[in-house]
Amino acid sequence: MTDIQPLLERLKRLESEQAIRACMNRYMLLCDQLDAHTPLDELAGLFTRQAVWEGKGAKYAKSFGGYRGREAIRDMFARYTEPPAHFALNVHFLTSELIRVDGAQAEGSWVMLQTSTFASGASHLNAARLAVRFAEEDGQWRMAHFQTENLFSRPVTAWHSEAELPVPGR
Repeated sequence: MTDIQPLLERLKRLESEQAIRACMNRYMLLCDQLDAHTPLDELAGLFTRQAVWEGKGAKYAKSFGGYRGREAIRDMFARYTEPPAHFALNVHFLTSELIRVDGAQAEGSWVMLQTSTFASGASHLNAARLAVRFAEEDGQWRMAHFQTENLFSRPVTAWHSEAELPVPGR
């Protein structure tokens, strides 16, 4: 009879990776929709009770600082939702994903591109490297330590235009 333990361990690792991916996806989706209707408790619930959220490197450490604990992280995001919401448009793109699971702990890294237009009308393009530690807490994978470090950042003109799209044959 074949020992199925290696297969069960592999299945658990793959399921954990998928749960971590879903956690990051939900986080980015909620960050894309930061306004007075954002479910801040759900957003904060993506983090462990003692989580750390921090900007790394000279630019992001100065701009964002750091926050310790789920409530402090929730309060930080709440500032972005107060009317008028900080973002008029906010879209995050993740790439270069790497997730490593080791039991009830995991590490993930991504490169993030963020396109934003602020309530002021100004627009910005940012790229950052994300390094995130995850932990299983209450049966769910959550972020335990979220770090974002700027790769480049620049103002741009508006993202959205009403101009027709150039489509062949039209």
